[in-house]
Amino acid sequence: MQVINLSEQNSVLLHFLRELRDVNVQGDSMRFRTNIARIGHVMAYEVSKRLHYSPIQITTPLAPMQVNQVDESVVLATVLRAGLPLHQGFLDVLDHAECAFLSAYRTMERDEHGEEQLKIVSEYMASPDLTGKTLLIVDPMLASGMSLDAAYQSLLRNGTPKHLHVCCVIAAPEGVAYLQEHLPQDATLWCAAIDHNLNEHKYIVPGLGDAGDLCFGDKL
Repeated sequence: MQVINLSEQNSVLLHFLRELRDVNVQGDSMRFRTNIARIGHVMAYEVSKRLHYSPIQITTPLAPMQVNQVDESVVLATVLRAGLPLHQGFLDVLDHAECAFLSAYRTMERDEHGEEQLKIVSEYMASPDLTGKTLLIVDPMLASGMSLDAAYQSLLRNGTPKHLHVCCVIAAPEGVAYLQEHLPQDATLWCAAIDHNLNEHKYIVPGLGDAGDLCFGDKL
């Protein structure tokens, strides 16, 4: 799997990331959501370079001309709720895309040896047919990678995509390694930044905290 870290080159993306992380800015939830969406704009533009284009003929007010347009079916999928602003940022750019949504949450269960194991539970999915399409799974935080892999496995119930792009704002090395092991080898992982590690609570360090709470408020 190819891994692309967009922070390896200077761009306005770094400004958006700085505001997302800064505790002195995070209190403004509207700015937090806006910056997530802005990163979605940047990443969608980069991903669009990998899509297939074909020439078509159009007519301007002055003359006919030939232009290129995207000629493959794209599906944007996200995990509720933290992924919604990033999803919207991608949809602003790839406005021809179909959409898919999933739920996922963590729970601890005991295995046959009595040891607690982390499990990802998904209880809701709304997705079009994915057969032969280009699937983009967009999710702000790639921590352990288990939630994203579980989302992909759930989506496969609706068909096998032709190409897979995974798009995250901040990733942990552990999550990157997990996806490299479990997702198709020809998939592409796009990250705005790859951080140092996961802590004992499976949060990305330095990260930015809970993206869902920062977007939409605390949950019970």
